[in-house]
Amino acid sequence: MIGRDDACPGVWIPGFAHAAARRAGRPTEARATLREGRTLADATGAVAISRRAREELRLAGGRAPAPADVRNATLTPSEQRVAELAASGQTNRPIADALFVTVKSVEWHLVYRKLDIRGRGQLAGSLAA
Repeated sequence: MIGRDDACPGVWIPGFAHAAARRAGRPTEARATLREGRTLADATGAVAISRRAREELRLAGGRAPAPADVRNATLTPSEQRVAELAASGQTNRPIADALFVTVKSVEWHLVYRKLDIRGRGQLAGSLAA
């Protein structure tokens, strides 16, 4: 769906017809429109529009997948250590103790979105790939 963006009068931007739906109390419809617009922006290489659609989607109560350049990035050494320990079945507290960091640091370094997974159970398979 294509809509007019109030911030850029006269410019048609994919996915920005969500504003009317969001104001009318239809956030599900707004999120669907934004996801469609973001997909179109990604496919055409419109980075700024994709970034804006991602932010608008977040404001509408949705979650957009991480940008492709983040998903395909390699893990930092800290992220790799935390992911390996989590994949071995350890919980955050023992991981934090083993690495001499806080539990919050462990949570920060568990990068499910970067690995394009949804939870701990998928860590081992993702790290093996």
